[in-house]
Amino acid sequence: MRQRNQVFEEVRNKVAQEALAGIRTGVLARKYDVSPKTIRNWVREYQEKMGDDALPTIDQRIDDAKRLAELEAKYDQALKALGEKELENKILQELVKKTRPASMNGLPSPNHSSSRDTR
Repeated sequence: MRQRNQVFEEVRNKVAQEALAGIRTGVLARKYDVSPKTIRNWVREYQEKMGDDALPTIDQRIDDAKRLAELEAKYDQALKALGEKELENKILQELVKKTRPASMNGLPSPNHSSSRDTR
C-alpha cells in the first residue's frame, strides 16, 4: 500500500509542477481526470511543501519551451508522413482496381484464349 501512495504523491507533484509551469488547470483536469479545484489544492500543497523551489526557473522554462517546440515539429513531420502513406495506399488501391477491371466483372481476361478455335 505504501508504494501505491508514493506513486499517487509523485503524480500529484507532477501535476502541480505542470500547473506551475504554465499549463492551464482545465487542461490538466481533463488530462488527469480530476477537478480543477483539486489541482489548485495540489498546487497550493506543493508550494507549501517546496517553498521557493516550487517554481521553475527561467532556464527551465526556456528548456521546456524548446523541448516542446521540437516535439511539435516531430509530431507535425510524423503526421505529414502518415498522411503521405495514406495517400500512397489509396493510389495503389485505385491502381489495383484499374488493372483488373475485366476479371472483376466476370469477363474473361485478355490473357485467356478466345473461344475461337483455329483448326
